[in-house]
Amino acid sequence: MERELVRLATGAGVTLAFCESLTAGLAAATVASVPGASAVLRGGLVTYATDLKETLAGVPHEVLAAYGPVSPETARAMAEGARRACRADYGVSLTGVAGPDPQDGHPVGEVWIGVATPTRSFAAPAGGSALLQGSRQEIRSAAVDAALRILVDTLREDLSARDGNKSET
Repeated sequence: MERELVRLATGAGVTLAFCESLTAGLAAATVASVPGASAVLRGGLVTYATDLKETLAGVPHEVLAAYGPVSPETARAMAEGARRACRADYGVSLTGVAGPDPQDGHPVGEVWIGVATPTRSFAAPAGGSALLQGSRQEIRSAAVDAALRILVDTLREDLSARDGNKSET
């Protein structure tokens, strides 16, 4: 999936940035492992501690106070923060519970992926309607896979819309 992401982003001439909590830089490192990633990967933030989500990623204090660090609202704000801080076209975030224990009422395997594009931002559960399963490392790896898949799907949608708009003119 990371090769497809780099290929799509390179072809579209767009840049990427990450804000990672439970994956602690694993998503950015996965993308960076692809030859040519330097053309699209601007950088990332590791906001493992909750307070860093606010100070580094710019997640509003009110969002963290109301929803906590594991929520779609926080994931969305983290993605927006990565995009802004790294001056990238697309920001993606990962926040959740890798285990082995639940965190603040959130079960192990609850992971949210945030995406910020030039025109919109949203969050989605990494496991769809289910929690991610497995060991701590398996959950972290599955979260990265989900984030990259969601980002590839988003890029494809945006490119299709962009190409559709070009053909209408």
